[in-house]
Amino acid sequence: MMNRRIRIWLLLALVTSGVLLTSGCKAMNLGKITLTGDLNEEGENPEEGGTQKEKAGETGESGGSRESASELVDFHPHATKKTKPSRWMDAQTVSVNEKIVKSYQAENLIEMGAPEEYATLPGIITFRGNNFRDNPTFGTQSFDQNQLKLKWSVPTGSLVSEGRAWTGSGWTGQPLIVKWPKETKQIMNLYDWAKADDELVEVIYACLDGKIYFLDQKTGKKTRDPLDIGYTFKGAGALDPRGYPILYLGAGYNSAKGVSHAFIISLVNGKILYEFGAQDPFSLRGRLSYFDSSALVDAETDTLIYPGENGILYLIRLNTRYDEATGKLKIHPDPVVRFRYHGKRTTVYKYWPGMECSAAVYQGYLFIGDNGGHLMCLDLNRLKLVWVQDVLDDTNGSPVLEVENGKLYLYISPSFHLGWRSSTTAKVPIYKIDAETGKKVWHRDYTCSSVEGVSGGVQSTIAIGKNNLKDYIYCTVSRTGNAGSGVLTCIHKTTGEVVWEHKAAYAWSSPVCIYNEKGEGRVLYVTSGGMLYCLDGVSGEEKASLKVSDGNVEASPAVFQDMLIVGTRGCRIQGVKIK
Repeated sequence: MMNRRIRIWLLLALVTSGVLLTSGCKAMNLGKITLTGDLNEEGENPEEGGTQKEKAGETGESGGSRESASELVDFHPHATKKTKPSRWMDAQTVSVNEKIVKSYQAENLIEMGAPEEYATLPGIITFRGNNFRDNPTFGTQSFDQNQLKLKWSVPTGSLVSEGRAWTGSGWTGQPLIVKWPKETKQIMNLYDWAKADDELVEVIYACLDGKIYFLDQKTGKKTRDPLDIGYTFKGAGALDPRGYPILYLGAGYNSAKGVSHAFIISLVNGKILYEFGAQDPFSLRGRLSYFDSSALVDAETDTLIYPGENGILYLIRLNTRYDEATGKLKIHPDPVVRFRYHGKRTTVYKYWPGMECSAAVYQGYLFIGDNGGHLMCLDLNRLKLVWVQDVLDDTNGSPVLEVENGKLYLYISPSFHLGWRSSTTAKVPIYKIDAETGKKVWHRDYTCSSVEGVSGGVQSTIAIGKNNLKDYIYCTVSRTGNAGSGVLTCIHKTTGEVVWEHKAAYAWSSPVCIYNEKGEGRVLYVTSGGMLYCLDGVSGEEKASLKVSDGNVEASPAVFQDMLIVGTRGCRIQGVKIK
């Protein structure tokens, strides 16, 4: 079976050579959707077992004829008695182009493969790097000197909205870091010096002040004028994995310009190509239109996958046309497919339907936690929940997928929403979950506190160890011990036992694992006290530290080769060299 990245490269090569050019633009055969099959009231598959290929037909008779993505594991998602969607959900609804339909079947199947196949661009182009959400780094790092050195610092700003002041970079706030192809740079609105620099690596950082900053990763020098969109951006944006100069970005709060919503932005000229999600009447959360998650794009079906805190998952066929020679870039979103759900305890316990974290995807299945204490596995090609697990509380950290011994698992942990389970303290579990069934493999509990508006527990996304750290996961737990304290905990993947803990001020920022050329790993994380720590990933020994802010750091860093980039609530973007 042909590797997905090779297939994408061949497609791009054909386009560049003019084989697929039509009227000066890339003409992509994107197919269409069909509406077939049955969606029962419980939202479950009428038949048990079987892969999506078996259900849709290998020849595309009902499900499309595209070649399947490469398979990492033999994967047949299904529910157990405890994870049947009917236990937790009383409604699932699908809308196509604003018309509610009884059933849905995608003609061209979404089938994402291995995380290293997600993108053709070198860099970190979505939150935690890819469809597994497991790698916010690019390249290797040399840390023999055990030093962290601040190389540059760039000021950002603030935005006042509805009486609240938003400063700097917030949760989750990860930068995007990308090395554009030389040809692509020439058609973008980069400064001339940036176009001429063949080694340029660009940092793209959307911040709480409503601006998007473009910086040279090595020096912090501006590579182009900032874009002033005017909405508070709390979460990370996402770039198009095909190398197209497109930014997908959601606003996390309303502004003087209007209600928060999601944007698709051309990085050729900085213009907004499309907007959606503002006070969507399909939402079950009324006026709320926040988007804190980071999107994914399925390259082969040209589909944007975007969860919203409004409780809607958007699947948007972009119908992209891009001609790199002229810089012409157009999208024509159609169809716009929406999926929503309603939990049985949503009304009783006031647990909210809504998705703040970023989704992970493997094959045609999406995994996501929500504001209402659910962890969900959704069949993207039929828009039916496969299984639902109770994770007790509001989930803000993204699920992370990991293949271990031929099986797919995910790791996730909720926060502690004050007043839902307790008004004092509550146990916050860190879970290992069987991704095929939703079954809990193990959990490790931490007792946490919260204050109104500033939750304890886990607000971050778990880091998965690789290479010599392959036996461990790393998780920041906030407001444990006391209201101002937290830990970075190292947990053994197999047993769920705590291997070591590093105690400091609490952290909402997600930890990052880095590796040298020998495969030896370190763990980096930033705290609410403004400290950046570098720890030995096996022993937990503190190897280096650096104060990057006089105040809180909520944003999650990304690392490209020897540079770590992170934004602070103190209105700075910091570039730190790892030595």
